[in-house]
Amino acid sequence: MKVKNKLRLGFGFLFIVVLFFGTVSIFYINEISNSAKVILKDNYETLNFAREMRMVLDENTLPLNASAQTAFNQQLVREENNITEVGEAEAVKNLHASFTGLKNTSAPLTQQQDAARNARRSLRSIEILNMKAIVRKNDQAQASVNKATLFLGLAGTFTFLVLFSFSVNFPGFIANPLNTLLDGILEISRKNYNQRIHFEKRDEFAEVANAFNDMAARLNEWENSNLSKIMSEKLRIETIIEQMHDAIIGVNEKQEVLFINTTAKNILNLADQKLEGKSVAEITKSNDLFKSIIDDAKARKPFKIVVDGKDSYFQLEASEITVPNMDNNINETLIFANKSAGKVYILRNITEFKERDEAKTNFIATISHELKTPISAIKMSLKLLADNRIGTLNKEQEQLVQHINEDSERLLKITYELLDLSQIETGNIQLNFIPTQPEQIVQYAIKAIQFEAQQKGVVIEQLIPAKLPNIHADVEKTAWVMINFLSNALRYSAPKSKIQVRVAPVGKMIEFSVKDFGKGIEAKYKERLFDRYFQVPTDGQNKSGSGLGLAISKDFIGAQGGQIGVESEVGEGSRFYFELPAVNV
Repeated sequence: MKVKNKLRLGFGFLFIVVLFFGTVSIFYINEISNSAKVILKDNYETLNFAREMRMVLDENTLPLNASAQTAFNQQLVREENNITEVGEAEAVKNLHASFTGLKNTSAPLTQQQDAARNARRSLRSIEILNMKAIVRKNDQAQASVNKATLFLGLAGTFTFLVLFSFSVNFPGFIANPLNTLLDGILEISRKNYNQRIHFEKRDEFAEVANAFNDMAARLNEWENSNLSKIMSEKLRIETIIEQMHDAIIGVNEKQEVLFINTTAKNILNLADQKLEGKSVAEITKSNDLFKSIIDDAKARKPFKIVVDGKDSYFQLEASEITVPNMDNNINETLIFANKSAGKVYILRNITEFKERDEAKTNFIATISHELKTPISAIKMSLKLLADNRIGTLNKEQEQLVQHINEDSERLLKITYELLDLSQIETGNIQLNFIPTQPEQIVQYAIKAIQFEAQQKGVVIEQLIPAKLPNIHADVEKTAWVMINFLSNALRYSAPKSKIQVRVAPVGKMIEFSVKDFGKGIEAKYKERLFDRYFQVPTDGQNKSGSGLGLAISKDFIGAQGGQIGVESEVGEGSRFYFELPAVNV
């Protein structure tokens, strides 16, 4: 049966029950009303007629006058028309006969008195009959009321029980299937795709249950197929991770180990242990190296680990695992699209690169050191050639010697830069910190490039306020940075232009800056200016350096606790600056 028909039958049944109770109530109320009407009308009127006739006899003397006879006759006629009880007719007949005797005014007084006594006796009989009838009918009415009350009580009780049973049981016809469907949906939401719903009755709920079972079956098939794919992909990924030479550790959001390959176990000396599923806190209690990897996930510098009795270098990388947020928590104010599912830690073995880098550094240091001697010999030979005591040179020879001298100077500068770079890379850089006046460093640097500036006609403008605080710095290396800034500015400045050298306090730092008014540097090159071996492309008019000067300058300033930077706009020139901490004099 359809749910719609069930509802119709249910509410139709309620209507019939209410109609039945209302009909029974009206019937018995009507019975009670009719009984009450009989008591109040017939018997009460008879008693009233008898009372009026008695009053006529009591208030008038015998013989009765005409008006008294008329009044008595009116009440007698009414009484004759209102005979309701057994025996009342005979009493009324006697009363009528007595009244006939009373109307005979010519009869003796004694005879009229006998007639009056007979009339009173008849009236008393009529009153007694009606009083008894009132009592009897009252008892009958009371019995009817009691009977009606009983039937109404029974009908009301029956109606209440029926309605109560209906109110308790009928909602179950609707609620129970809905609850069953709700439980099934909740099981599906918990990924229990084996859940099924069965209804014996054939109605809309049975159709919904069939659709639900079909959906669950399809979801079960989909889950099983996807599960097999996921398991296959999981095994494939685990195989790939296991075959990788880098150490890989996966940790979920609960700080439990998801996966760890053999390489990582060997490095951490945990080869014989089953770590998957274990808590990170439990492992770190007995393995400090594992703890340092987890705690130092943000570290960028390579670190050394002894593996198989050999120093090995590793670079730690940590990446957060994010997955789509499928949780629907309505209590959360803000819901993110993705959530963290843990982290992956990768120890990249850079031992080979470290060894190559050390070999490169040693090679550069050796070559640079070896080049110093022949370059110095070439410069000495050039000085001898330029000495007129040995012999004079023609113009072509002088130009050739000058070019050789410039190239030798450039080559010697590159050699010293390579030596400085090798010292920085090997960590052998030595700094001699002393309190120094900023102006002293500026003057030292300007003096070094003054002759070259004069040759090009470039004016060096100094903007240095008086009474600057001292700086705690290595004078030689700081001056070397200033010389590098001035040399670059001079290289890219037009003839007869200007270079500004400015020193100014900036908070607790002293800023040194060199500004030229050349063509400037494009924005795409500014971020790489301080990288090693990087050179800004030139138009061929300016000789480029080795690409090491600014990189070495950055290391020198950084080693002294300062900062270095550049500001440049195309067509407006460039401003290179560095800051060093100020000290009290």
